[in-house]
Amino acid sequence: MGSSGSHFALFDLEPDFRLDLEQLAARYRERVRRVHPDRFAGAPAREQRLALEESARLNEAYQTLKSPSRRARYLLSLQGEEMPQETTVQDPAFLMQQMELREELQELQDAADLGGLATFKRHLAQAQEQLNEGFATCWTDPLRRDEAERLARRMQFLDKLSIEVRQLEERLDD
Repeated sequence: MGSSGSHFALFDLEPDFRLDLEQLAARYRERVRRVHPDRFAGAPAREQRLALEESARLNEAYQTLKSPSRRARYLLSLQGEEMPQETTVQDPAFLMQQMELREELQELQDAADLGGLATFKRHLAQAQEQLNEGFATCWTDPLRRDEAERLARRMQFLDKLSIEVRQLEERLDD
């Protein structure tokens, strides 16, 4: 798939990991407003269907580009082979870190420790930012493709962990 049909092209953006998310959101709102299905309620069925399809395409593109891990995977797919969705991580140090983070999160849950959870969340955000920066510096180098894929997988794990943290926060807040 060339960049002309890419998610980036939908928003008149150059394919890059570093994006101005406010600019992306503004362009998304502008474009989705033009094709919102409600604007085509009285139009012929074909126009309604096309508006709905374009709206769905814009939504998918926006969701992909606003998420660093999804954007990373997407950029790698634009370069050639798509990265497998689920792959066993052959990275012993990261596997150990995953286990330690999960154990720490379990301990925070068992103790219902909201303060500790806030600290954990800050550390997680810092780790995510480090991965984002690492990916941003290597994804365009074909010789560093393996490193970029490894970082993208780590990003996915931390995304899942962030979701679990938010869910735990909600449970503890109740």
